[in-house]
Amino acid sequence: MSDKEQPNNPSHELSTWGVGPWQGDLPEGHDHPESIYDPELLANGDTRNVVDKYRYWKMEAIVADLDTKRHPFHVAIENWQHDLNIGSIVRNANAFLAQEVHIIGNKRWNRRGAMVTDRYQHIRHHETVEEFLTWAKSENLPIIAIDNVPGCQKIETYKLPESCVFLFGQEGPGLSEQAIEASDVVLEITQFGSTRSINASAAAAITMHAWVQQHVFA
Repeated sequence: MSDKEQPNNPSHELSTWGVGPWQGDLPEGHDHPESIYDPELLANGDTRNVVDKYRYWKMEAIVADLDTKRHPFHVAIENWQHDLNIGSIVRNANAFLAQEVHIIGNKRWNRRGAMVTDRYQHIRHHETVEEFLTWAKSENLPIIAIDNVPGCQKIETYKLPESCVFLFGQEGPGLSEQAIEASDVVLEITQFGSTRSINASAAAAITMHAWVQQHVFA
């Protein structure tokens, strides 16, 4: 059905910045206090980086809807050097709908790479690896470390658990020895070029997509 045949639907104008003010009659119940719609966005347009379904929705309404269908895997990142990749990993976690992101170590991290997706993603802080391990054990979640160290297995041939935590390290040094020893398994992403490692946020995206391939599209 064309846009002209849907006069009461929001504008389907696609651009790099979003959509303009709502076109036509406003959605039913838009002025109710519990409406999913944001009055300011309806009036002024929605320039956020959200999928079309969530255009004009309140942020809390989007989070509530995402919470009904999040995947059962978590993502954890060691943060000892304020790695700039953390923001990108959070963005990837939102894209693949991770249950939660865990920051281990320094609580502060550079949010620029997240492109405000951290507003829609649950994030938990653990001061130490021990604190993180205690949490994972209490949730009965296996820890799947991603690093290319001796004895690791290939992610391409490994059966990933449905519920688990993917653990990533810093760009360069990788995971701490303590984190590796505490993990149930260490997986590597097979590479074919001359570089020894790939970008941490790229590794996170590949890992989460591998989970999606096994548990969503299998």
